[in-house]
Amino acid sequence: MEFLGYFFALLIGLILGIIGGGGSILGVPVFVYLFKIDAISATTLSLFVVGVVSAFGAIGNARHGNVDFKTALVFGIPSVFSIIFVRKIILPHLPENLINIGEIHIQKNVFILVMFAFLMLLSSIKMIIGNSNIETRNSSPQYPLLITQGLAVGMITGMIGAGGGFLIVPALVMLLNLEMKKAIGTSLFIISINSLLGFVSSENISSINWEFLSIFTFISIIGLIIGIRISRKIDGKKLKPAFGWFVLAMGIYIIIKEVFFH
Repeated sequence: MEFLGYFFALLIGLILGIIGGGGSILGVPVFVYLFKIDAISATTLSLFVVGVVSAFGAIGNARHGNVDFKTALVFGIPSVFSIIFVRKIILPHLPENLINIGEIHIQKNVFILVMFAFLMLLSSIKMIIGNSNIETRNSSPQYPLLITQGLAVGMITGMIGAGGGFLIVPALVMLLNLEMKKAIGTSLFIISINSLLGFVSSENISSINWEFLSIFTFISIIGLIIGIRISRKIDGKKLKPAFGWFVLAMGIYIIIKEVFFH
């Protein structure tokens, strides 16, 4: 199972390199189901992996002028406040038995995994149907809406350890009229900052197995490098729907397992 887990580490970077996002959605399920790590710790580890791998992707885009740093600040600052609030205030104070209604008992770990699964479903649907409406832009930049979106993405990142690139990219294109390449590069920069700050503000850093996390992250970076090289020869848009179906299946599996067989 650990060998399969490291294979998925490679896949996370590979997908990110080929299609510019989406791979990080695999992080938490891999840590939980293949390495048997609890959900809260899995979100913390995922934040580190997502942050480091996205940073490598952002550096490459910045070299080609595809990162809008001003936009990253407008979107990123509200996100950072949301992430720190979630990691420092909300998560540590959630009770282990989160919901107790009659015979319905939902634990904190199960709640987080189910939330993550629903995010996977939403992400997979966007990958499958594509971004046909993403070019529908506003006539002028919509900064208030962008700040609101930043707050929402920060909550998601802080709670379940996912980068949220599938939400960030459309927001940057539709609300600020950024070109797609610049939106992807800026999104990677935002995700890297958000994820690493979310990781640093987590309560359970002291218990991390750094050797394991370093190996996992290193393998993901190798996957990213390979993915970027492949993307020069293969159109990532053609692979996106196939990966979307895979993410959809995983999301459904998590919901069924956690809700009906936990």
